Amino acid sequence: MRSQMEKAELFRALHARPGAFIIPNPWDAGTAKLLAAMGFEALATTSLGLANTLGSATVSLDAIIENCRAIADATDLPVNADLENCGADDPKTAAKAIARAADAGVVGGSIEDSTGDPRRPIYDFALAVERVHAAVEAARALPFPFTLTARAENLLHGRNDLDDTIKRLQAFEAAGADVLYSPGVHDIDTIRTVVSSIGKPFNLVMGFADPTLTVPQIAAAGVKRISVGGAMARVALAAFLKCAREMKDQGAFTYVREMAPIKEVRAAFLRSE
Repeated sequence: MRSQMEKAELFRALHARPGAFIIPNPWDAGTAKLLAAMGFEALATTSLGLANTLGSATVSLDAIIENCRAIADATDLPVNADLENCGADDPKTAAKAIARAADAGVVGGSIEDSTGDPRRPIYDFALAVERVHAAVEAARALPFPFTLTARAENLLHGRNDLDDTIKRLQAFEAAGADVLYSPGVHDIDTIRTVVSSIGKPFNLVMGFADPTLTVPQIAAAGVKRISVGGAMARVALAAFLKCAREMKDQGAFTYVREMAPIKEVRAAFLRSE
């Protein structure tokens, strides 16, 4: 197995090489092993996928960290953690989540400017920047190169102010973030606008972007990292609900024709052990 330092250096190298790379989002050890067996080079956790698994609308930081540990332990790949708002409003308290994530085995993680409170969904600008700065300091204190991603969440919370989103990304970059991320950026022209306004690698999440875009198009726009957030978990739920509805409404079981071949699944699990 690779050491955490080796994983961290590999993750940094993925961000430094030409073109874009895909970082899919498993939600448990099994899906992590399947993705690793398919040849993906890195993985990212999804708090939405975890929430769905737990049957909850939200997840605690403790649950997020334990999910990070399960996924990081499942494969030899670098793992980036979706840490939401790092579990606290206060910058120094939130920054402690970085060390906790690192202790769980991940080599990168995110801090976002979403509060989790629908009444005031986005932190004020100054506090958002202070939180990123504290997270950067926590990341730099680790004994390996932790890749910190700073997320500007305006577009997911009804604040369709692209200028403010770019202002925040630029400030997060100045505060020392390694990767920048604004979920909700949808079309290729807007993607180009955002990417051209910053100097650090940009993560595009395809769960909210134009699904007709391809990796070559996205890479040509300047995106470095492509994730999918909770999209794969939601597609899995859609298949589950389709099966359940067929049984409940029709008393039928034709969905079994579409089952994943158990030999293929077990072979993937064996390759990752």
